[in-house]
Amino acid sequence: MVDKKDFVLDANQELGEIVIAPEVIEVIIGIAASKVEGVYRMQGTFANNVTELLGRSAYGKGVYLEADEAGLKVDVYTYMKYGVSVPKVAMEIQKRVKEQVLFMTDVDLSEVNVHIVAVVPEKTEQLNLEELFGNDEDENE
Repeated sequence: MVDKKDFVLDANQELGEIVIAPEVIEVIIGIAASKVEGVYRMQGTFANNVTELLGRSAYGKGVYLEADEAGLKVDVYTYMKYGVSVPKVAMEIQKRVKEQVLFMTDVDLSEVNVHIVAVVPEKTEQLNLEELFGNDEDENE
């Protein structure tokens, strides 16, 4: 989460100002990153996981904003699917996040840092032990 409370966009002074909360930018980043092919899911906190168990989506999870003199930096923490090219997926996350934030808010991110927390293997089918070993009980009687 960013220290700065709100972002004021350059707007026509005759009409008023446009103010965007940092949470909105976090949600945009979270959705854009999670939609990239090869991303399993975003890393969340315990509170995010409890929120999702209660049926509400936590779209800003795994996203941390920081504002400094260079601009707005974002750190994205994600889980990848097994078998994908991690550098390609990470670069696609960077590209898509920058594009979506610029398109939706007119805010240019100075950095998009992608942190791969884990690689999640694909689910394997559970073995049926009866099929594997047969039913030996009938033969023993």
